[in-house]
Amino acid sequence: MSSALAPVLDTATLAHATRVADAAATVREAAAALRQQLAPLRVVVVDAMDMRAETPAAQGERRMLYLAASDGHCWTVTTDPAQAAGLYLCDKA
Repeated sequence: MSSALAPVLDTATLAHATRVADAAATVREAAAALRQQLAPLRVVVVDAMDMRAETPAAQGERRMLYLAASDGHCWTVTTDPAQAAGLYLCDKA
């Protein structure tokens, strides 16, 4: 396991992540690019339908990003950037 700290998901980092996600040809390519650039942050591709009741942390032209928090076992959507340990990523529906 890496001892590197995950990047802080502040406004600038989310804006960068949104640009990277929108620039990719597919949502899976977007996730791969974000994993590389924001390591060790977790990036999980989800279906937009599964996120319909959630508020995105950031939206681009083609993709939506949600903050993900973990208690070490379960993952959940959060609105608190201080709690975020990852991103959920989906295409806009």
